[in-house]
Amino acid sequence: MANQPQRVVRSALVPLCVFLGTLLTFGAGQMRYSVPEETDKGFFVGNISKDLGLEPWEVAERGVRIVSRDAETELFALNPRGGSLVTAGRIDREELCDTLPSCLLNLEILMEDTLKIYGVEVEITDINDNAPSFREEEVEIKVSEQASPGSRFPLPNARDPDAGMNSLQSYQLSPSSYFSLQVRGGTDGDKNPELVLEEGLDREKEASHNLLLTALDGGDPIRKGTVPVRVVVLDVNDHTPKFTQSVYRVSVPESLSSGTRVLVVNATDPDEGINGEVRYSFRNVKSKASEIFQLNPQTGEVLVGKPLDFEKYRFYEMEVQGQDGGGLLSTAKLLITVVDVNDNTPKITVTSSINSVMENSPSGTVIALLNVQDQDSGENGQVTCFIPSGLPFKLEKTYGNYYKLITSSELDREQVESYNITLIAKDQGSPPLSTETHLLLKVADANDNPPVFTHPSYSAYIPENNPRGSSIFSVTAVDRDSRENAQVTYSLAEDTIQGSPLSAYVSINADTGVLYALQSFDYEQFQTLQLGVTASDSGDPPLSSNISLTLYVLDQNDNTPEILYPSLPTDGSTGVELAPRSAEPGYLVTKVVAVDRDSGQNAWLSYRLLKASEPGLFSVGLHTGEVRTARVLMDKDALKQSLVVTVQDHGQPPLSATVRLTVAVADSIPEVLEDLVSLETPANPDESGLTLYLVVAITAVSCIFLIFVMVLLALRLRRWHSSRLVQAASGLAGMPPSHFMGVDGVRAFLQTYSHEVSLTADSRKSHLIFPQPNYADTLISQESCGKSEPLLIAEDSATILGKCDPTDIQQAPPNTDWRFSQAQRPGTSGSQNGDETGTWPNNQFDTEMLQAMILASASEAADGSSTLGGGAGTMGLSARYGPQFTLQHVPDYRQNVYIPGSNATLTNAAGKRDGKAPAAGGNGNKKKSGKKEKK
Repeated sequence: MANQPQRVVRSALVPLCVFLGTLLTFGAGQMRYSVPEETDKGFFVGNISKDLGLEPWEVAERGVRIVSRDAETELFALNPRGGSLVTAGRIDREELCDTLPSCLLNLEILMEDTLKIYGVEVEITDINDNAPSFREEEVEIKVSEQASPGSRFPLPNARDPDAGMNSLQSYQLSPSSYFSLQVRGGTDGDKNPELVLEEGLDREKEASHNLLLTALDGGDPIRKGTVPVRVVVLDVNDHTPKFTQSVYRVSVPESLSSGTRVLVVNATDPDEGINGEVRYSFRNVKSKASEIFQLNPQTGEVLVGKPLDFEKYRFYEMEVQGQDGGGLLSTAKLLITVVDVNDNTPKITVTSSINSVMENSPSGTVIALLNVQDQDSGENGQVTCFIPSGLPFKLEKTYGNYYKLITSSELDREQVESYNITLIAKDQGSPPLSTETHLLLKVADANDNPPVFTHPSYSAYIPENNPRGSSIFSVTAVDRDSRENAQVTYSLAEDTIQGSPLSAYVSINADTGVLYALQSFDYEQFQTLQLGVTASDSGDPPLSSNISLTLYVLDQNDNTPEILYPSLPTDGSTGVELAPRSAEPGYLVTKVVAVDRDSGQNAWLSYRLLKASEPGLFSVGLHTGEVRTARVLMDKDALKQSLVVTVQDHGQPPLSATVRLTVAVADSIPEVLEDLVSLETPANPDESGLTLYLVVAITAVSCIFLIFVMVLLALRLRRWHSSRLVQAASGLAGMPPSHFMGVDGVRAFLQTYSHEVSLTADSRKSHLIFPQPNYADTLISQESCGKSEPLLIAEDSATILGKCDPTDIQQAPPNTDWRFSQAQRPGTSGSQNGDETGTWPNNQFDTEMLQAMILASASEAADGSSTLGGGAGTMGLSARYGPQFTLQHVPDYRQNVYIPGSNATLTNAAGKRDGKAPAAGGNGNKKKSGKKEKK
């Protein structure tokens, strides 16, 4: 791993170096290698991959690299394929370590994936690449001819920058009978050659002697250097110069500028003349001291020639020589110590760093690895590194001057997206110097925030009948994350509404959160929709949040009032209401019952008399719909009164419906039949054309029916050959046809009143028997008797009426449940009559209370618990309108059931009957009392 050192004294350290070269440590230990100087580029220094426990291919994969940035350490490089440490260029030990006995270079190796630092120490071993050399090209020594044998004269020292055995080892002097060479060892281990006089000199014989001084090193091969020495024999000069100090010591700061005087050396010579003049010069100058300092030969001033640098050379040792004109000389030592000055600011080197970190990274995550250096020494080189307070980071010292920047707490990108971290290095000098560098760190987003809606819940109001596909509302959720983690998508929770999926009614735009109506809402179908809206982001895993959205469907006036009573008969005829001529003002003729499927004021109904054949005769309750007599009926009043009642709601705009009522003014049914011959409905100028067509149609039908009856009678007369039957038939034929068939409103009477025709052979005149009607003033219609012929001519009444058994149409006795006390009369509250001039309920609650009371009465009628005597589910109306009128024909809008022509209302309380049952009357009996009411 390492070359053998040259010096024998260090041979014992070789096994230790080999062992330390394979030692991998962090912090205290180092990997140690050695390499000779002057090797070629790429020379193998050590196997880094092996010493780190890695395969060669792992060196590049794990990011192993040299992180030192000193100029000396740039002499090495890592071979990425072999995992070895090699030289990056020429290495000159003498240039790197001029005066040091051993040349050691320190490197730091970084393993990128673990951010660990490993120390490497490389020793540069010396080779014999430098020969000893003398500073002087020629040495001249002046010797007095009176010098005694044994006198010594110093010779210049040779300099060899090599180390160990390759450095200067010995001197040799060319042979001479007058002089010899003696080498004297110095206190610092240097070898100082001296010329020793062996015999007395005689200037007159030989004025000068030429010698050659050779310096040799211990390398292989041995290198040497020479310098000529000329000895000049002088006349007698018996005093040598003498320095005031044998050793001069001085300390100078490194901040001294060029030309500054360091000190002054002084030597005196008592001789006179030229023998007393002393000149000064440097001798045995080491390293580059002669380039740094200058010596004035006349004054002895030592000046700074080049700037001092404590970090390069801290101590200079020189020898000053003082020589007089007679050739005598003396020497003194000059020791200059360079004092460090805090002139170097600390240097921060970011060895490794990352530019972004996840916000959910745990505390202690390494952000950067950095090195801090200060070339000063002592306190000036003691550096502390820190970051400003208030940041979620801290610095930890690892190896040497290396620090790692780690997180001290978890980061939150939503609070701070990036950090500009200021790294400050400060030394302990006076004044202290500092430097700073900036590290920009971005916090990468993690999906740690779910979408948040702007409101905890939402509610929206939508009018019904909205167009399909229209936007009805929008929700917004905000995600504090970024990029895909903040992309919010909206969806609706799965649900069903009245058996149908929610997606059939409402959809939501996944990107914008806008809700669209897929159907036109109907308030009468549902009033509220409860939706669950989910907002999800696009993170991994995705986060979501939910809110509830309530859609309230607002009612609009989109339903016209629906008239339940009077209803139009299925056969197309017009119903007729009976008003006795003896009725007093306020007599209840009938009641118009209507409902509105809307709600609120859209369902508040008001009734008005739109048109009447005789104005002022009848009035309609504004809020009850009750048709009452407004005055006493007179004989001049027409038998048939036509009324048009309009029902209008309070919506905007209001909607209305109309119904036509026909009121027959008569005290009894026979009277009605007698007067029907001359009954004519007042013409309506607006409907004159339609009336003409109706008259023509009715006339045609009547003629056909009369022809049929006449043919039938003729056939019967011819069979029986009875003069009485012919006479009866003649008398019957003279009767008006309107007595036998329904014409306009008369037909309703024929359908609702049962009649019996008896034709006998004994009687001179036919008899029309009108049985007493039931309490409801309703007669069995022609259809209820098996649709038999209205009139049959037979020999006896039993035969004639055999097709419709009288027992089948016998009327029930009057039901006492038709009589009610005044407290049970109908009204808006269910207990009192509605005030014709009263106000409609002013809020929805009162309206709903009124509808609830109507519902209760309708439920009793539908359950058959009412005392009306009608069939179950007919609300007691089938007795009047025949079996075809059931609740199947009535919408499910429960309303009060009123008895037209009466002030009574329904009840199922048997104990609350205050009327008397009418006596079963015979033919032609009339209802005299106005309190006897019809259903």
